[in-house]
Amino acid sequence: MTEFFNALSQYEFLQNALLAGILAGIGCGVMGSFVVVKRIGFLAGGIAHSVLAGMGAALFFGFSPTLGAVIAAIVSALVIGLISRHAGEQEDTLIAAIWAVGMAIGILFISKTPGYNTELMSYLFGNILMVSRQEILWMLLLNTAVLATVGLFYKQFLAVSFDEEFATLRSLPVTTIYLLLLCLIAVTVVLLIQVVGLILVIALLTLPAAIAGHYTQTLFGMMSIATLLGMSFTSIGLAISYSPDLPAGATIILLAGLAYLISTVFRGILGRIRRHSSL
Repeated sequence: MTEFFNALSQYEFLQNALLAGILAGIGCGVMGSFVVVKRIGFLAGGIAHSVLAGMGAALFFGFSPTLGAVIAAIVSALVIGLISRHAGEQEDTLIAAIWAVGMAIGILFISKTPGYNTELMSYLFGNILMVSRQEILWMLLLNTAVLATVGLFYKQFLAVSFDEEFATLRSLPVTTIYLLLLCLIAVTVVLLIQVVGLILVIALLTLPAAIAGHYTQTLFGMMSIATLLGMSFTSIGLAISYSPDLPAGATIILLAGLAYLISTVFRGILGRIRRHSSL
């Protein structure tokens, strides 16, 4: 830990990594709460893995991979969202197909791009230490857009997340709001890719919110706690991984997973104590 803090004051790449982790923590805390409450982790996973198609195409044609990721994420969110509303029993199969096809297209594009092996590993497993200032600005822009949209449509998102029938009775455009929510989740996925990669992105998106759900019954409370947890996991995980030269993304997820297990056990013990006290 001491070595990390000493290096933090000297190296810009570590400062960028810490900033990226904090920005990712904010995004995963806010949007991860909706994923957990709405129980749409599988849909979010489909969106996340389809992003590779956009990143691969952008690399192949010489555009920014982040821009390609945003476009692919939003398109995937709209397609998967519409499928989830209308596909019925075939929903899981169709989403899984989009998930696999998106990754396959991305791998094909990346395979035809010079230096693809390095890029592919970075996108699959994340490389927070390679985040540049330009990517930090992208993350800040995307975070601002996500937070501003959530603030503007918070009541509508709240209604659709907890009671779609009530929202429909109130004449809210439920499908439109739902698709907008998925698009925001898609943008958040792009925020998290550089930190933990496509393979682990769903864990970081859901674990902080799941832990927060153990201790609060309100959506705003869950968002607040999950945001603090997300920033803590990314910062502490980065610090722990630095000295032994461990993969930062995997370290962050292991830390979050351990915290979730401890919280689950603690919640169970607390529940038993309360039940005994009431008896």
